[in-house]
Amino acid sequence: MSITLNKAAWDHPPTVVGYKRLALRRLGWVVCLGGPPLAALACIGLIRHAGLAFALLTMLAAPLFPWVVVAYFRRRRVAAVLQSYPWREWPCQHQRRPPGSPATVAIPFREDFTAMFRIIPFPVPLAILEDAHPDRIWFAGDPRFGGVVSPVGGHYPVRVVPHTPRREECGGEGFDLARRVGLVRGSGKGTRT
Repeated sequence: MSITLNKAAWDHPPTVVGYKRLALRRLGWVVCLGGPPLAALACIGLIRHAGLAFALLTMLAAPLFPWVVVAYFRRRRVAAVLQSYPWREWPCQHQRRPPGSPATVAIPFREDFTAMFRIIPFPVPLAILEDAHPDRIWFAGDPRFGGVVSPVGGHYPVRVVPHTPRREECGGEGFDLARRVGLVRGSGKGTRT
């Protein structure tokens, strides 16, 4: 039982605002991790211990910086999904998780099919984000390959992928659209970023 809300999720104004906030958050991550090492590098000839500062900042930022850059550029996949799929409201369960494990959400699409999605690239507590309906979620995408979820209202879009990666049969209903927006590769394997 789902309720289709719009022709495309992008047509819903709070979704566009939420996506812009997502893009700014991810740009902020890139600047916060990449800016300090670059500033220390620029000061190497001017400040006495700038070389040491550059080395330390680079060692601290290096493990996360590639993930943050990938997340920044993959935000366009979120926009492509939102521009191609409608929001649908579904019941959901936010799974309890031990610290350090991926955030997951279970959405029962049919009586015989409940999809478990992992929130990427970084865990987000969707159940507590300005959500008057923590037992309901908005989903845009293909249940086989993932998509975008948001608390009811569409104001906080977040990319989700199947918790357990699997290869689906190529072709069929919805496969071409999922491939065009980047939810699945031509081989039938869902994308993980």
